[in-house]
Amino acid sequence: MINALRGMKDTLSPQSEIYQYIIATCTRIAQNYGFSFMETPILEETALFKRSVGESSDIVGKEMYQFIDKGENDVCLRPEGTAGIVRAFIQQKFDKAGGNRRFFYHGPMFRYERPQKGRLRQFHQFGAESFGEGDVREDATIILMLKAMFEALGIGFTLEINSLGCPACMPQYRTTLVKFLETREGLCEDCERRKLTNPIRVLDCKNEHCKTLLADAPLITENLCVTCKDDFTTLKRILDQFGVSYLVNPKLVRGLDYYSKTAFEFVSSEIGAQSAIAGGGRYDRLVEFLDGKSTPAVGFAMGIERLMELVKMPEIEREGYYIGALCDEALDVVFELVDRKRKTEKVLTDYDAKSLKNHLKIADKNFVKFCVCIGEDELSKQSVWIKDLVSKEEKIINIAHF
Repeated sequence: MINALRGMKDTLSPQSEIYQYIIATCTRIAQNYGFSFMETPILEETALFKRSVGESSDIVGKEMYQFIDKGENDVCLRPEGTAGIVRAFIQQKFDKAGGNRRFFYHGPMFRYERPQKGRLRQFHQFGAESFGEGDVREDATIILMLKAMFEALGIGFTLEINSLGCPACMPQYRTTLVKFLETREGLCEDCERRKLTNPIRVLDCKNEHCKTLLADAPLITENLCVTCKDDFTTLKRILDQFGVSYLVNPKLVRGLDYYSKTAFEFVSSEIGAQSAIAGGGRYDRLVEFLDGKSTPAVGFAMGIERLMELVKMPEIEREGYYIGALCDEALDVVFELVDRKRKTEKVLTDYDAKSLKNHLKIADKNFVKFCVCIGEDELSKQSVWIKDLVSKEEKIINIAHF
């Protein structure tokens, strides 16, 4: 027997209904905020992610599904969604056209990491990206949109925010941080590597020994330039104005190299250990990094599999019809009736003649609202028998009126 690959799984009912509900809910809210759907290829040039995500990230360093295809192209399955959206943004020349563009996306991502609870090698994300708006109010809008999504899904959260600075203040902070790190011995292998490539990532280390060594590390929030400090103050003021509770976490740095200024995570404590269920921030330099015209941008991504463990599904309402035959002679009529009714309604059927009791069992199991049956009596009278499975009302009507 051939099984699914490790870290990749099938999604079947009832989980598939939860997945679809999350996508539908987030799509509706994203559209309300002025975002339109974009689909990008699952397979991209490896260089796209090395240049955008960054050589220092764990994704590029250890986790990409990378290979050489038959045309000798270095390609990989997308490990995250933002880089592909930015690539498409530039390829369509939106960067040169100017103005604001807002997109949302959803679909599978791939990372070759050790599968564990809440992590898969093929997983799914829903995300959104906004281009062309440099005002910190757009950052606040992204956070408010995510808040609306989680509230609609019935998911509780804690919001953590930080500012990562900009090209005006980050270089000096980086120098200060590196000097501090040089005084610390015993950092883990990942931190030693990051110290040389992207030192700020060291602050995000989950190693308990490293956390102890870095407890008194200099913080970016204490080294912001006037512009970054003012933007961060404005963001906090807006969140306060809209009643959004938040925690300033000066060691929140995000996992990808392209972030600057605002960074945020929505965290849940309902998945065992406290885990991020969504994260994002501002990345004003990424479009330029990928050879586009300098364009401010901000966005987020959230892991759908994690949300599926938390979402509060609404009570399912019965809908649609089940139409069945009580005798073999009625099968052709039932088949025609099913085809006609499906033009306007959800309709299920069974191709075997069964007793009324069995048809009602099938209708009830499939949670339809109406059970419709045709037998010898109904054929002779050109009628159908209908039962409303909610009100329990039964009636017989002319088949032409059904």
